[in-house]
Amino acid sequence: MMTSAAPVHTPADLADALALRAAHPAAWLLAGGTDIMVYLEAHAIDPPAFIDLWGLPELRGVDSRGDHIRVGACADYTTLIDDPAVRAHLPPLVEAARTVGARQIQNRGTIGGNIANASPAGDTMPVLLALDAVLELQSAARGLRAVPLADFYTGYKRTVMAPDELIAAVRIPKPAKADRLHFRKVGTRLAQSISKVVLGGRLRLDGDTVTEARLGWGSVAATPVRSPKAEAALVGQALSPSTIEAAVAALDGDITPIDDVRSTAGYRVRVAGRILRSWLESLRG
Repeated sequence: MMTSAAPVHTPADLADALALRAAHPAAWLLAGGTDIMVYLEAHAIDPPAFIDLWGLPELRGVDSRGDHIRVGACADYTTLIDDPAVRAHLPPLVEAARTVGARQIQNRGTIGGNIANASPAGDTMPVLLALDAVLELQSAARGLRAVPLADFYTGYKRTVMAPDELIAAVRIPKPAKADRLHFRKVGTRLAQSISKVVLGGRLRLDGDTVTEARLGWGSVAATPVRSPKAEAALVGQALSPSTIEAAVAALDGDITPIDDVRSTAGYRVRVAGRILRSWLESLRG
């Protein structure tokens, strides 16, 4: 297996990590390493250095006090699966975490790494988009700033994060009682599969009427995306068959899938429409 001879900086605490980040802006941030090891094996990267965040307690844990759930960027998928507050308030995030690799990957991979990797196929991002998640980005020079996940990606593998910043945490509003949440991943097989299409959904209902809609998607564009046209087709409407079909039709204007080694653009368009229709029809029942 390929490794790297690049130096690894191991900060003592978060302040030390931020200082190292400012001093070594070209260094790669290392947490669980589940993606980085793949890149090294494929000779896809050759970083000058690494900054190891894995051992920092400030970047771990789940805080469920108040009206948000704050998840440290180095919280691993097993933490998300097992945490009582995440299980109670954010079941689609638990489902998404369960689809990431095998148990060994879930024990090491982190939510911050999944977000920062900026893959359009990341499993947690569609759910986080549907839940209006906000990232806490931190630097030594400018302190903390909050960036909605919907504004974080600027293109394929590109983000708004500055060279001296790191993701400290993810803040997720607790869903309302009127919210209906959903996660669906379509892959080649049921487990340990990179996604072909992912849907994270949240609808807020007042009786039969949709008052708020969030539809997050993965593997259907250059970045994880929301579908504003499909959302607009739902808001203010009852979940009638005609409303559902209007939302599915509007989805074509929101997603731009491609042909790649895992699937075709045409397949992804059809499947995205079908899984959206299936979820909305289940809510009518």
